[in-house]
Amino acid sequence: MLETLVVLLAASVLFVPLSRRFGFGSVLGYLIAGAAIGPSALGLVADVDQIAQVSELGVIMLLFLIGLELRPHRLWVMRRAILGLGTSQLVLTGAAIAAVAWWAGAAWPGAAVIGAGLALSSTAIVLPMLAERDLLTSTAGRDAFSVLLFQDLAFIPLVAAVPLLAGGSMADTVSWRDVLGAIAVAVAIVVGGRFIVTPLFRLLGGARTPEVFTAMALLVVVGTATLAHVAGLSTSLGAFLAGVLLSDSSYRHELQADIEPFEGLLLGFFFMSVGMSANLSLVLAEPMLIAAGVIGLVVVKATIVLALGYIAGQDWKTAIRFALALPQGSEFSFVLFGVAVAAGTLAQTEADRAMLIVALSMAATPLLFAASEKLIVPRLRTHTPEPAYDRIESQGTPVIIAGFGRMGQIVGRLLRLQGIPFTALDKDPDQVEVLRRFGTVVYFGDPTRLELLRAAGAAEAKILVIAVDETEEALRLAEITKRHFPHLKVMSRARNRRHVHLLMDRGLTDIVRETFHSSLKLSEMVLAELGVAESTIRRALDMFAEHDERALRQAHAFYQDERKMLQSSQEAAAELTTLFEADRR
Repeated sequence: MLETLVVLLAASVLFVPLSRRFGFGSVLGYLIAGAAIGPSALGLVADVDQIAQVSELGVIMLLFLIGLELRPHRLWVMRRAILGLGTSQLVLTGAAIAAVAWWAGAAWPGAAVIGAGLALSSTAIVLPMLAERDLLTSTAGRDAFSVLLFQDLAFIPLVAAVPLLAGGSMADTVSWRDVLGAIAVAVAIVVGGRFIVTPLFRLLGGARTPEVFTAMALLVVVGTATLAHVAGLSTSLGAFLAGVLLSDSSYRHELQADIEPFEGLLLGFFFMSVGMSANLSLVLAEPMLIAAGVIGLVVVKATIVLALGYIAGQDWKTAIRFALALPQGSEFSFVLFGVAVAAGTLAQTEADRAMLIVALSMAATPLLFAASEKLIVPRLRTHTPEPAYDRIESQGTPVIIAGFGRMGQIVGRLLRLQGIPFTALDKDPDQVEVLRRFGTVVYFGDPTRLELLRAAGAAEAKILVIAVDETEEALRLAEITKRHFPHLKVMSRARNRRHVHLLMDRGLTDIVRETFHSSLKLSEMVLAELGVAESTIRRALDMFAEHDERALRQAHAFYQDERKMLQSSQEAAAELTTLFEADRR
């Protein structure tokens, strides 16, 4: 076993970085590594089943971590996507693939199993692939997750229905005792997650006993998965349910930190086991048939999902991402085909071909998705209708605040306390709606539009406060104001030192870095808590602030020269150290 572990780790270290370097992500690297060291290639690993059983813990942990990120109310919000998109995808895709399999010569029970099995998509492939590109929280990511979650829910009924296709009855494999047992286990997971597990973590002292806490975290994941398995439910579904129930726990972040290292490594081993299980000899024996099967599966699934996404209101960019995330088979397909062979519903040769098609489609998905992200998605423009901005009746206010977020609101509240009127503009409709519910007068509109500035009274106002979030938007607003309203005194927030220099390029001098003064205040609190004298604190803060502002303005002359900036930074740090040492003496 030790030699096998060395081979697995060596293959991971070799193939995964190469795959990531060429832009295909880590999943494809693991699949290729598994195929290379598996029985069909180099034969360095023979006991694939044992590795697959252990590495399935990676999928279980992945679903548990996903559950931790989801609050129960978010699942309720997603119910339409889960039931609507999930049901439509599974039924339409399964029917289409089953029809093709029947047309190709499979008996209708076997064709139905092939259709259902190939309609499933791989949670273990899709979610890490989307996470690597920060797309899990996008519309495409949320809809893909909804479909995958519905497939997990539908998997057990699909397995239970296989004997019916072979001429058996539901009672042959599922009894009322099994159904009641499954319901009891589901209730136990719900009750345990809400009323037992969290007090247990509190009893263990939280993170103060890290090794015991880690053991408890692993016990929760593996224990809930085992309970679900004993009851005939999906292990990953049991772990996911436990994660959702613990998502409101105060120990959520510690759980996540403890589980993630195990999840990453075991999930990689799972992908490798999929690559090892591929019967590559069939590729040599029936290359055209296998190639047609993989291409057909990807095309049929992607086309149907693309149409569903478009019908659901997705733009083309989102719909393409949604479609190309789900064209592969699933790890659950292997289980379904195995049950079908045992029940006599599917011939072994047909199952072998279907399993190879699933494995190859898993390997093809990261390639297709990466190619789409490089070649197709960047060329698609999301056409959104021009928003209906508010009509502003100018009241001759002396101050205009562009961007009424966290900084703009504080400025506005202080002006209101002094009885000074102002006009607030913000282009985020949700933000505007919330502010209006609290009685704040703020206009919905894009402050960088010249006609909107004119309507807001920029020609008569005295001060424009730039408090927008985006750097480019702030720079564009500064340019427009300087060109068309040169009399306006412009004061702006800045995200960082480079943003300050870019604003200075446009003639602005009244600039506030959004974290600078709050950082000074926090430093003051820390020093005071440590017992430093108040006069010493004040002198140190004043000295630091004066020196930093002076260095910032001096660096404006050469801020685009990296070598000079590095030299200036080193000189400024040395100068500041000298000043503090002199002050201490």
